[in-house]
Amino acid sequence: MRHDDGRSATTAIIGLNLAAFLATLVSGGSLAGGGGNATIDFGLLGYGRVRDGFTIVHIGIAEGEWWRLATGAFLHGGLLHLVFNMFLAWMLGHQLERLHGPGRFVGLYAASLAAGSLGVMLLDPLALTVGASGAVFGLMGATLVHQLRRGINPWSSGVGGLVAINLVFTVSRPGISLGGHVGGLIGGAVVAWMVDEADRRRAPRSVGSALTVVSAVVFAAAAVWAAGNWADPLLG
Repeated sequence: MRHDDGRSATTAIIGLNLAAFLATLVSGGSLAGGGGNATIDFGLLGYGRVRDGFTIVHIGIAEGEWWRLATGAFLHGGLLHLVFNMFLAWMLGHQLERLHGPGRFVGLYAASLAAGSLGVMLLDPLALTVGASGAVFGLMGATLVHQLRRGINPWSSGVGGLVAINLVFTVSRPGISLGGHVGGLIGGAVVAWMVDEADRRRAPRSVGSALTVVSAVVFAAAAVWAAGNWADPLLG
């Protein structure tokens, strides 16, 4: 079922990313890359240590800084990184928002974001990571699932090629978060499938919306658990 053509949620998400980027510039970041102090304080990180004068400070999600799970996805390592992610967010987001409505779309975006954060915590929690790529990959995964379940050839629509190219780019270039991209892709695809299945079974619309919220909470909780266990030397 299609809903109105409003793009309010997609526009708001992009606006938050732009505002965060401007904030990083004010805090000492640069257009070419690096978000200054904001990246250190709010970037996605399972565990790390920074020097504060003569003191070593332990930081990261494992140290109770849970906000990094979300805030890291609104920071970017330069203008090009931001523009690329926001272009994909706009292109995919307004289609998914038109399909699901703004509320459920925000839930899908949040679940994809959390799944991307979980992927980072599982594969590389000691790397300071920024960017909306995990959430954007989740939107790609969701679009792919919706098209396949509606008999649309994703290669003909261009979504299949978009996913393939971005996966090749992910594994072929250093410094790109494999966990964030693959985690977001899988998370978005799984959540989209569950929501689609609930709708096909004629469950109340609130059920599909709740699935996105519950998924986001589960992915976030799993990311916190993974961060804590990775950083604990007693557990390996």
